[in-house]
Amino acid sequence: MKSFIDVHIAQTLSATELAGLLAGDGMLGTWEHDGVIHLYYDQGVWSDHLLVKIRNAIHQLGGQPDPDRIAAHVMPGQDWNAQWTASVQPIQIGRRIIVRPSWTTVDIPEHGIELILDPRQAFGTGHHVTTQLLAEWLEESIQGGECVLDVGTGSGLLAMLALRLGAAFALGIDHDAVAIDCAQDYARVNGFGHEFELRTLDIQALPAGSFDLIIANIDRRTLLTGCQVLTSVSSTKTILLLAGILDDDQQEIIARYTEHGWWCAEVKGREDWVAIRLQRRA
Repeated sequence: MKSFIDVHIAQTLSATELAGLLAGDGMLGTWEHDGVIHLYYDQGVWSDHLLVKIRNAIHQLGGQPDPDRIAAHVMPGQDWNAQWTASVQPIQIGRRIIVRPSWTTVDIPEHGIELILDPRQAFGTGHHVTTQLLAEWLEESIQGGECVLDVGTGSGLLAMLALRLGAAFALGIDHDAVAIDCAQDYARVNGFGHEFELRTLDIQALPAGSFDLIIANIDRRTLLTGCQVLTSVSSTKTILLLAGILDDDQQEIIARYTEHGWWCAEVKGREDWVAIRLQRRA
């Protein structure tokens, strides 16, 4: 198995927004754990030029590209799975949601639901606070029979949770084809069928339709540029759950969606992140 480069960034930034600025150039993916962002690169393409690009992207997002906050390490290929296996443990979200890797077992709460997600190179397993905030809202919001859109689906975790909680159909989209392949594997492992559709698709290419519930755990820029599209696939009864938002950016996001006919029903924060629940004005 090939070695790879693990770039550690000790800053409070949006990992998804940083990854969006650095997409391509041999980047394998991102992971955020214990306040540190990890960017993974193919060792064959790594160069000092890429380190400069990373520093410039951090600066663009308002961070401090100090050398003592950025470190690049060569990781042997066989250490990849070991690193993920050690870091991913079962987690309970909300009152009754359990997410666990396949090699563990855990007691399920009464009326509980579980999903099995083994660690992969760049896709969430429910441990980031933005995912947890949205999962908790799904537990409250799903009444049964909903049609759900999950934008930036990644591992497909939130869409699968919505289905487990009673939604009738979920469409998960992501611009990253590798993420969609990963989500399809997770869907098979967890026994989902035609009720869960996955597409490699940019938010701007969403087809016409209407969803009862829209989830978007993505970066600030995409939330802003995708506002009109998300509005076009909603109805006056649609609930919109947004995350991937740093606390300092929440007012900008709320203002943009308010301009497009939404009103802010609730904001929840945890650590330096917020999730926003919006509803359409009648």
